[in-house]
Amino acid sequence: MKIDIICVGKLKEKYLAAAVAEYVKRLSKYCKLDIKEVPDEKAPENLSAKQEVDLKNKEGDAILKHIKEGAYVIALAIEGKMYSSEELAENISSLGVKGKSHIVFVIGGSLGLSEAVLRRADEKISFSKMTFPHQLVRVILLEQVYRCFRINQNEPYHK
Repeated sequence: MKIDIICVGKLKEKYLAAAVAEYVKRLSKYCKLDIKEVPDEKAPENLSAKQEVDLKNKEGDAILKHIKEGAYVIALAIEGKMYSSEELAENISSLGVKGKSHIVFVIGGSLGLSEAVLRRADEKISFSKMTFPHQLVRVILLEQVYRCFRINQNEPYHK
């Protein structure tokens, strides 16, 4: 299985980069993983609604350029479906059975995802109703994908 993670912005904190590196190493046993970073647009404090849409659209265009035809796209969005770890593992497993061997997860920037990216998504998921920094979400996503593979292989990790 091939998994791409397309995310807005670079990791700045060393502790988050170390966590990402650890999960990338662990996941190499289970899938071909590629993380693509697109530039985050600088957002002034008092954005108008139009400016916010324009910034999200610019980031969205950069995201969409990395999505290949035929990929199954899962956007991380606060309004998305919430899964348990077991349910997400089952979902990923069933995608593979259905011939969807290329999954793309998309993590937006601080303003969220553009409408174009949300329309392109085959599915929207959420980890919580709470808001998390998008850089931390990258670590959470990698951990959950790793957990999914461990669950699907009946390997110890998930409790």
